[in-house]
Amino acid sequence: MQLGGFSVGLAVADLAASMEFYGKLGFTQYAGNPEQNWVIMKNGDTNIGLFQGILEKNVLLFNPGWNQAAEPLDSFTDVRELQRQLKAQGVALASEADEETTGPASCIVLDPDGNPVYLDQHV
Repeated sequence: MQLGGFSVGLAVADLAASMEFYGKLGFTQYAGNPEQNWVIMKNGDTNIGLFQGILEKNVLLFNPGWNQAAEPLDSFTDVRELQRQLKAQGVALASEADEETTGPASCIVLDPDGNPVYLDQHV
């Protein structure tokens, strides 16, 4: 199962403080907008998203259709197909993509401990 680019989405209380902290760990902002209370930061191939007031809890994020640098892939498994495969394996979805659509869509599954795994396709 090819899930695409990976990052961790962190629910933060103070975006500026979190940006400063992760900056000290070598992360730099490469996407997002602090005025909208979110940024994506990168350190090598490692991505983290910082979200103030947007996420209820920390999440694992996969982006079908993107590589680790958030660049479009020539070939990828659509999120709706991933969703069908997960359902066929008996995985319950907390949120589903509309299987009648194409293009950007998302679904969410919860791991056994209730941690959200967000499959977020932007292409």
